[in-house]
Amino acid sequence: MTHRDVIAAPRRWALWAQRPRVTAYCLLSELLAVAATIVWWRVAPPTGGDVAMACALAGLGVLQAELGRTVERVRRRVSAAAHINMTSVWTMAGVLLLPPVLTAALTVVLYTHLAVRSWYRLQRVPLFRTVNNACVIILTCHCAAATLTALGTPTLPAAIATGAAGTANTLLALAVYFTVNALLVLPARTTVGSTPVELFGGWPDNALEVATLCLGTLNALALATQPGLALLILPPLLILHRAVLVRQLEAAVNRDAKTGTFSLAGWHTLAERALAHAERTSTGFGVLMVDLDHFKQVNDTHGHLTGDLVLHATAAAITDAVRADDAVGRFGGEEFVVLLPHTSTTDLAIVAERIRRAVTELTVHTDDGTRIDTLSVSIGTALYPTAGTDVQRLIRAADQALYRAKDTGRNRVVHTTAPSTP
Repeated sequence: MTHRDVIAAPRRWALWAQRPRVTAYCLLSELLAVAATIVWWRVAPPTGGDVAMACALAGLGVLQAELGRTVERVRRRVSAAAHINMTSVWTMAGVLLLPPVLTAALTVVLYTHLAVRSWYRLQRVPLFRTVNNACVIILTCHCAAATLTALGTPTLPAAIATGAAGTANTLLALAVYFTVNALLVLPARTTVGSTPVELFGGWPDNALEVATLCLGTLNALALATQPGLALLILPPLLILHRAVLVRQLEAAVNRDAKTGTFSLAGWHTLAERALAHAERTSTGFGVLMVDLDHFKQVNDTHGHLTGDLVLHATAAAITDAVRADDAVGRFGGEEFVVLLPHTSTTDLAIVAERIRRAVTELTVHTDDGTRIDTLSVSIGTALYPTAGTDVQRLIRAADQALYRAKDTGRNRVVHTTAPSTP
C-alpha cells in the first residue's frame, strides 16, 4: 500500500492500531492545537510584516534541513535513533517574533517538509506521528507565547525595550518551552517509562534541545536587529548536527550491533577505568566470563538467524540480571564478559548465580513458531586484586574458571581462588 493509499483510506490509518491512550491523546492534542490557534488568530491577528518574517524563518528552516540531509543519511546507517529534529531553532524564534497563529503555520511548514523529505524517505514514520509532533510543538509555542504576553513583552522587540526585565521574560519563555514540550510528548509514547531518564531522556538529549532553543533565541535577536546576520546561525547549527553524528559514531564503535551490549573495545575501556579507580581507592571489582552452552547446536539445528535471536535474548537476560552500574560486553561468538565495579566476593557470587538462573528461565520464540527453552550458561569469575592486578590477567583468570565450569558439567558458576596461570 502506498502512502497516498493510506491517506485516502482513514480506516487503515496506523493511529487506530495504537493503544487507546495514545490514540485519544493524539486526537485531543490536534483538537487543542487547532482551537488554540483560532483563539490566537482573534487575539493577535498577523500583519503583512509578520507574514514576511514567517516566510523568512520557514525558508531558513527548510534550507537548514536540506543542508543536513547528508549528515542524516550517514547517521541513519549507524544508528536506529530518531531523526535529529532541530526545528526548535526556528519555532523558538517564531515565538519571540511572530503572532502565535503564524508560529503555528511555521511549524506546519517545517514538519511537512521534514515528513516528506526526511522522515518518510529515511524512516517511514507513520503520518499520525508527524501530525502529533507538529501539534505538540504548536501547543508548546502557544504556552511560551502566552507566558510572554502575560508578562507584557509579547515579542522580542518589546522585551529589548524593557531591558533586564525583558531578558528575564525571554529566558522564562525559553524555560516554559523546554518544560512544556518535555511533558507534552510523554502521553504519546507507547511505553512511558518510570525513571527520569526513561521519561525525559539523558543529559545529551536535553543538552541538544537546550542548545537549539538558545540558538533560536539568538536567531530571533539577529532577525529583530540585523536580519542579514540570521544566516550566521546556519554554520553552528550544521556543526552541532555533525557533532551529534560523531557522538553516535563513537557509541556505535563501543556497541555490539548484534546483541546491543558493549563491544570488546568499549568494555575494555570501562574495565581500565574501573581498574584505575580500584587502585586509587583500594577497592575491588569483579569480572565474569559467561559462555552460552551448546550454542553450536542451536545454529546447526535452527539456523544462524535463530542463533542471532538467541544471542540477543541471552544478552538481554544477562543485562537485566546485573546491577545498574555493571557493564555487559560481548567477548566474541557466544561468549560475554561482565564488569562489576565496587563489588565483593559475595556480590560477585550473587550476580553470577542470578545470571545463570535468568538464562535457564529464558524462552526464545522465533517467527516460524520454534520455541527454545533449554538454554544455559557456564560462568567463570575473577575478583581484583585476588585473581590478578590488571584487566588482562583478570579476564584470563575468569576464562580459566569458565572452562572448569564447562569441563565439570556446564550450567554452573566456578570462582577463581588464585591468580591465573600464564
